[in-house]
Amino acid sequence: MVFLSRGPLRRAASALLALATPILTLGAVMAASPAAAEPSKAFAPIPAATLALMQARGTTAAAPVLFRAYKKESEIEVWKRAGSGRFVHVKTFPICRWSGQLGPKRKSGDRQTPEGFYTVPQRQMNPNSRYYLSFDVGYPNAYDRAHGSTGSAVMVHGVCSSMGCFAMTDQVVGEIYAIAREAFAGGQSAFQFQSFPFRMTAANMARHRADPNIDFWRQLKEGADRFDALGEEPAVSVVGGRYVFAPAKDPAKEAQVVVYRGAEEARIATLVEEGSAAVRTTYSDGAQHPFWAALAAKGASLGDVSRPEALAYAGQEVVVIAARPRPVPVAEAVWSRWIAPDSPLSRTRMPGFVPAYERMAPLFAPLATAALGTEAYPVAWPRLVRFGLSGILPVPGPARGTLDVLAQR
Repeated sequence: MVFLSRGPLRRAASALLALATPILTLGAVMAASPAAAEPSKAFAPIPAATLALMQARGTTAAAPVLFRAYKKESEIEVWKRAGSGRFVHVKTFPICRWSGQLGPKRKSGDRQTPEGFYTVPQRQMNPNSRYYLSFDVGYPNAYDRAHGSTGSAVMVHGVCSSMGCFAMTDQVVGEIYAIAREAFAGGQSAFQFQSFPFRMTAANMARHRADPNIDFWRQLKEGADRFDALGEEPAVSVVGGRYVFAPAKDPAKEAQVVVYRGAEEARIATLVEEGSAAVRTTYSDGAQHPFWAALAAKGASLGDVSRPEALAYAGQEVVVIAARPRPVPVAEAVWSRWIAPDSPLSRTRMPGFVPAYERMAPLFAPLATAALGTEAYPVAWPRLVRFGLSGILPVPGPARGTLDVLAQR
């Protein structure tokens, strides 16, 4: 056994400390370095594939953004302003869960996902959400308050559980959050969040024309039509408890809106006139996009899914006005051939039926036309009887007795 004196031990300890100090210092610097630290979920970059989509559509990550949500289709669309000044569609995300029925949110606790036009400033972004990441859509807005609607904290958030929110799962909301964050960094002060019961097409409006919410949905469609016609964020206000949309400053653009809206109204009227069915779409408690349903059916875990038993009764349609069968149009070239004398179909007739082109002309037609012209029946018929009795008009023997009786009336 070898024993070292106190002096050599002290010198060895000093040497080890001198060697360890640079290593510990380097580790501390690396830990404090932003490049070496794991990035926060709120600062995760936009995926490269999404950036490529933006570039292909003539826009950038820093350009203003607008979101459109559709409850029935369970989708949220991302729209970005392009170099042309118009908003262009970049991407569509499937909603994992929304709750309630079609129609606006009315009160706290009704589980309704709201509908309307909402504004989201940067202060409504929540990087510390219980549901991974989220942003508050801004419910209740001026319209909701004008109608006495109550509630708060309606979010687009992670996970797959909704109590009136748009639940997107963590990965999806992370990308949505990043897209909104970069638009704020680019100078946008607030973005518009449009929430609709369904895609605001003429067919859907005609199909849901008997729903109690149809007047409200017509207001939403006006704003949706303005956006679709011009590709510009509609300027929204509320007057007398109704949504009002400011006309375009450029008269030519406003004319485009008028033409577009007129065409949409004409399509709706045509569908109703042609007898399209009217329905009400009902839910046990909201729905989810088929993408997530298919994924779950394959055994994938979606995490905490709110009221999964309600999904079996999502989107049930109750027919309020049955559709009228539409006659099948037949081209003139076809039906004229069907009734031609030499057509095989022309010999397939009802018993006793004689087509007009094979009938004998009425006995008195030529004389009556020549003698009476186009006079009405009350004048023409007595004159025809008088002509027959006077011998001007030849009458067969069996018919003369009838004429004698008629003349005495």
